[in-house]
Amino acid sequence: MKRHEFLRELHKVTANRNYLEIGVNDGRSLTLSRVPSIAVDPAFKVVTEIKCDVHLVKATSDDFFARDNPLQYLRGGRHPLRNLRRGRSPIGYWRRTTLDLAFIDGMHLFEFALRDFINIEKHADWASVIVFDDMLPRSIDEAARDRHTTAWTGDVYKVIEILTRYRPDLELVLVDTQPTGQLVIFGADPKSTVLKDKYDEIMAEFEVPDPQKVPEAVLERVKAVKPETLMGADFWRPMVRARNRGLSRARGWKALSSALEPYAVSR
Repeated sequence: MKRHEFLRELHKVTANRNYLEIGVNDGRSLTLSRVPSIAVDPAFKVVTEIKCDVHLVKATSDDFFARDNPLQYLRGGRHPLRNLRRGRSPIGYWRRTTLDLAFIDGMHLFEFALRDFINIEKHADWASVIVFDDMLPRSIDEAARDRHTTAWTGDVYKVIEILTRYRPDLELVLVDTQPTGQLVIFGADPKSTVLKDKYDEIMAEFEVPDPQKVPEAVLERVKAVKPETLMGADFWRPMVRARNRGLSRARGWKALSSALEPYAVSR
């Protein structure tokens, strides 16, 4: 399954009510959304028809998240009926905006992807689904920090080890999509500051010159599950029901975490 096919299926199984995309490029992934969306890219060049209510932001993701209320567009206004007509919660103006689905496909260096996750997690919850693209490079050259190939993943694959080590409370699922794999994160905790607190320590260890020492397990996709297997899992509907009911982390996360164990990187 190709990555855009997988994203299309994710939009279906998550029944997401909103969507955030970091890295728009020509809009091929954004065109899959049918819900209120925000798309961020400092140099987007959308050439495909967009079929959702979208706020295109021409900025770096760091600058976007530095704004006072970056998700204001998803929140809606004070008028309940107008919010409903625009696909938003009628009382969204008075509630915290929580992301249902986010896609990180910005700058292909691990520190950029990591910062995007840190910032997205502040606006997420345990039932949010956060997806990283280009997590399974096919060669050491493709994984270089300094791009010298046509196809390029950069070293964002390092996020797998970083999150596994520093955030064992999350569930990470590697997905064997074409061409370069994806990583799906469950269990976001907006109260966590671990990654922010350890950012300098992480940079000191993981920012190294080329060539990168890409683990064989990454190159061989050892821990990656077939996208069809993940899409066919039976946890999606209960997760969506719990999310839409506003079930707290204390009441909902344990069951979801257990259901994810057969697919997780830690299995």
